[in-house]
Amino acid sequence: MVTFTLVTDGLHFPEGPVAMPDGSVILVEIAAGRITRVAPDGSKTTVAETGGGPNGLAVGPDGKFYCCNNGGFGWYKNEHGHIMPHETADDYPGGSIQRIDVTTGAVETLYTHAGDVPLRGPNDIVFDHDGGFWFTDHGKTGPRARDRVGVFYAKADGSHIEEAIFPLENPNGVGLSPDGKTLYVSETYTTMLWAFDLAGPGKVNADNLLIHTDGRRMLCRPEGFTFFDSLGVEASGNVCVATIGMCGISVVSPDGGLVEFIPTDDIFTTNICWGGVDMCDAYITLSSTGRLVKARWPRPGLKLAY
Repeated sequence: MVTFTLVTDGLHFPEGPVAMPDGSVILVEIAAGRITRVAPDGSKTTVAETGGGPNGLAVGPDGKFYCCNNGGFGWYKNEHGHIMPHETADDYPGGSIQRIDVTTGAVETLYTHAGDVPLRGPNDIVFDHDGGFWFTDHGKTGPRARDRVGVFYAKADGSHIEEAIFPLENPNGVGLSPDGKTLYVSETYTTMLWAFDLAGPGKVNADNLLIHTDGRRMLCRPEGFTFFDSLGVEASGNVCVATIGMCGISVVSPDGGLVEFIPTDDIFTTNICWGGVDMCDAYITLSSTGRLVKARWPRPGLKLAY
């Protein structure tokens, strides 16, 4: 049984956790438009003010942090005081990829478009060992419309970005297999977990076709009142998808079987990362209640590229 302990609370819809070598966790607070460092004792320090809606976060080859900024949400508070994203912020400026120096707090905008395609709601991000990164665009939702969006690949130096997979239905989580040959993408509202065989950096292999011309394979689609959020990958290759509604982490094997479901107590369980010497310290964002929790995970998480 996995037991959770509280690291800190009082966060404004935390997401995108990154476990640091010193035992701290750097994460985003989407509703506050900032990036925050949480020390092992639970104390909090502002790293940078991004504005908009900082979402996915990852360390790049230059040691700087790369942030998917979704441009901001509207927010709804329920009768228990829990906050939830609702449609699009009134002052939404568009989506972007930002690069952040955590030592100085400097924030620069790296990408707002891929050619003629504007970034609408960048959500989650993962770097490969070639120094590039994949990211999902979750899109934005209005009263009667929802964006048609995809998955992008970009270089960290700002020199290249392309839309590599299109279309998808509100892609959210993204991750790479341990050998870097498979890209995993979770869709929120369809609750589908997709696997894409890769032919190289930013290139999807279209030779092994099962359903679509981009070679995607559908790994998992749970029943019930569930939605998929962001994801992390274990060293074994299992994909751990934060699951909304049913509240927890769905652990899916590379062949699509459900290894286990680890429950939490927050309907907006949104992300997971790992740290510690053995990579078995799991950190999970419980967003609607503003908490970061920690647990000893049954298996080690995958060490990221940077």
